[in-house]
Amino acid sequence: MVDGTAENFSARSWLFAPGDSERKTEKAAAGPADVVVLDLEDAVAEEGKPGARSMVAAFLAARPPAERHRLWVRINPLDGPHALADLAAVIPARPGGVMLPKARGRRDVETLDHYLSALEVSAGVERGTTKVIVLVTETAEGMFATGTYRGAPRMVAMTWGAEDLADAVGASENRGADGGYGFTYELARSLCLLGAAAAGVAPVETIHGDFRDMEGLRRRAEKVRRDGYRGMLAIHPDQVDVINEAFTPTAEELAAAQEIVDLFAARPGAGTIGHNGAMLDRPHLARARALLAAGGRA
Repeated sequence: MVDGTAENFSARSWLFAPGDSERKTEKAAAGPADVVVLDLEDAVAEEGKPGARSMVAAFLAARPPAERHRLWVRINPLDGPHALADLAAVIPARPGGVMLPKARGRRDVETLDHYLSALEVSAGVERGTTKVIVLVTETAEGMFATGTYRGAPRMVAMTWGAEDLADAVGASENRGADGGYGFTYELARSLCLLGAAAAGVAPVETIHGDFRDMEGLRRRAEKVRRDGYRGMLAIHPDQVDVINEAFTPTAEELAAAQEIVDLFAARPGAGTIGHNGAMLDRPHLARARALLAAGGRA
């Protein structure tokens, strides 16, 4: 929901780890990712899902409570046979949050909130503790609902996906000859960004599938941060440092932002201020304050 929790939430890197691999979950948790997403959905074959959810629950329960805030779980879709079993297994172990895949709109988040509330109370967990990030573009229906999430309970972030969307629309490819996403998928990225802004939550960029292409990852992460994204999904531990760096404001950016804030502070009644040959107005001030907040200097 749009409250202090959503406004204050921030995470640059979201690293997936398959829920059926103890080695990979241990490695991910030991690394520098801001959030580790223990995956019970795409990374786990159908026959392996019961074992994976038991493994994830045991892994969470064995971690010190102070570490669990960054250990999240991607459950299976709500309209499938596994989501409730996933939640019943992992919520008593108190993950920091849940990733909801293939969301069809706000009603799915509200349904998830009901499930989480009942399970938290049953497990002796404070109601409302478990946060939610929503994958909003993996279904055709979901694309039309990206602007409906304002006030959705527990939601602190929104992200998007291109692979499941391609399946949903029957596409043979989601990229063009130049390697970039086709129009439908760039639209998904834009709708996610706009939906997150409307909801007052953090927009999170989708994965960079070629985990060996660090330079391409860096360029894309830097671009989407300029566009307004505040974090990015990762599929390999080697991607995390690049993502963290790209989404951390540089000293030069922070100094420039502080200069803008100081200029307006010195002239509190001014609507515009001339600076370095340009006219700055209130949107420039808002962006400067947001950048300082992202750098921990609000």
